[in-house]
Amino acid sequence: MKTMLAIISNALCRITGKNVLLIDLSEYVNLTSPAAPALALTQRQPPKPPPVSTRSTAAQSVSIQPEQLDGPGGRVVVARSFTDFTPQATFDIKKCDVHRLEEGPPEKAELTREQGLQYYRTMQTVRRMELKADQLYKQKIIRGFCHLYDGQEACAAGIEAAINSSDHLITAYRAHGYTYTRGVSVKEILAELTGRKGGVAKGKGGSMHMYAPHFYGGNGIVGAQVPLGAGIALACQYQGNNQVCVTLYGDGAANQGQLFESFNMAALWKLPCIFICENNKYGMGTSVERAAASTDYYKRGDFIPGLRVDGMDVLCVREATKFAADYCRSGKGPIVMELQTYRYHGHSMSDPGVSYRTREEIQEVRSKSDPISLLKERMLSNNMAAVEEFKEMDAEIRKEVEEAAQFATSDPEPPLDELCNHIFYNNPPLEVRGTNPWSKLKSVS
Repeated sequence: MKTMLAIISNALCRITGKNVLLIDLSEYVNLTSPAAPALALTQRQPPKPPPVSTRSTAAQSVSIQPEQLDGPGGRVVVARSFTDFTPQATFDIKKCDVHRLEEGPPEKAELTREQGLQYYRTMQTVRRMELKADQLYKQKIIRGFCHLYDGQEACAAGIEAAINSSDHLITAYRAHGYTYTRGVSVKEILAELTGRKGGVAKGKGGSMHMYAPHFYGGNGIVGAQVPLGAGIALACQYQGNNQVCVTLYGDGAANQGQLFESFNMAALWKLPCIFICENNKYGMGTSVERAAASTDYYKRGDFIPGLRVDGMDVLCVREATKFAADYCRSGKGPIVMELQTYRYHGHSMSDPGVSYRTREEIQEVRSKSDPISLLKERMLSNNMAAVEEFKEMDAEIRKEVEEAAQFATSDPEPPLDELCNHIFYNNPPLEVRGTNPWSKLKSVS
C-alpha cells in the first residue's frame, strides 16, 4: 500500500506541479465514531475545497483535507505549495580526461536554486533567440552568413558562470550565444542580424561581428581569433590585472597552423590564456574522424596541459572552466580545453545539416543529451524548482524574443551618411573617399 501511495504521489506531483503526499492513516486512527455510524453516513457533507494559493507563507504551506471519513481506512491528502524548495544540491558530474595534469576538476558540483534558474534562463533564451533567427532567415529578413548555436548552450552558460565579467573572451563566427552571455540584449543581437540601426554594431557587423566590453567578437576567418586571444592574454599579463582570456575555436579550426604558433608563444611566455576547442563533431560538413589524424583535441597543445569536458552539461563546463581559470591565474601559463558538444542546426543556414549526418543522429542527441533538459530534470528531481516555474519562465522568454524580433524588423536601417563612421578609434572627423573621387563621406569615431 505504501509503495502504491508513493507512486501516485509522484504522478500527481508531475501533473499538478504541486508536491502531493498521500498518507495511509489506517494504522493510527479511526475517523468514524463507533457510537453513531448511521449519523456519520447520513449527515456527512462534501469537504470544503482547500484555499487556492500559489505563494503561501511558510506557516500556510501545508493544508490537510480529509477525503474519506467513513471507516478505519480513512485517507488524508496533504498538499504543500512550493515555498520550501531545496536551496542547494550536490550532483555527480562526468570525470574530465586530463593531459599533463596530476589531477583534474572535481567530480561533484554544487548548485544553488538561484544558479540553476539563472543557467536555465540563459540557455533557454539563447535557444529561443536562435530559433527566431532561423525563422527570420527563412523569411529572408536576415541575409548573408548566419551560424546558429542551438545545442551548444551549456558551453556559453558554463564558461560565463566560471569567469569574471572583467575577464576577456574571443570566439569564432558562431558567436550569438557568447554575445548574449557577455551582456548584450536579445533585441540588439536580432537587430544586428537584420542590419538595423539599433543593432549592437549599429547594423554594420551582422552575424559574425558583434562586440561588447571584454568581448572581442565574432571573427569570420577560421582560426584567426586564436592569436588575437593570445595577444589579449599578453595584455593581461603585461598589465598585471589577474585577468584571463578565454579563446574559443572549433574542431574545424583545430588543424590551423596559427593555433600551434599561438600555443608555442603562450607556453613560452606563460600567458593566462584558456584555449577552448568547441568540438561539435563536424567542421562544416566533415566529421572529425575524416578531418583529423588525432581527435584528442585536448592533447593538441602537446607541452600545454589539457582537459576533455562534457560540453552538454553546464555544471561540467562550469567546474572545468573554474579549474582552468585558477590554473591560469596562478601563473602556470595556458591550458587547453576540449568541450564535447553538438549543434542541432547545420554549419550555417545554407547547410541543411542532414546530408552528412542522419536525422536520427540529431534526434538521439536531443533526446539523451540536451543541455537544457538535463538541467531541468536535475532541478525537478531534487525539488529545486516547480514545473510551473519553468513554464512561466519559458513564456517570459518567448515574449522577450518576440518583442526583440518586432524591434529587429521595424527599426530603420543605418543611413548612408553613417557608412564610414567608427572606422578609426578616437580620431577627429575626416573625409573618406567613396567609390569615385567626387564622392566624399565623413568618418566620425
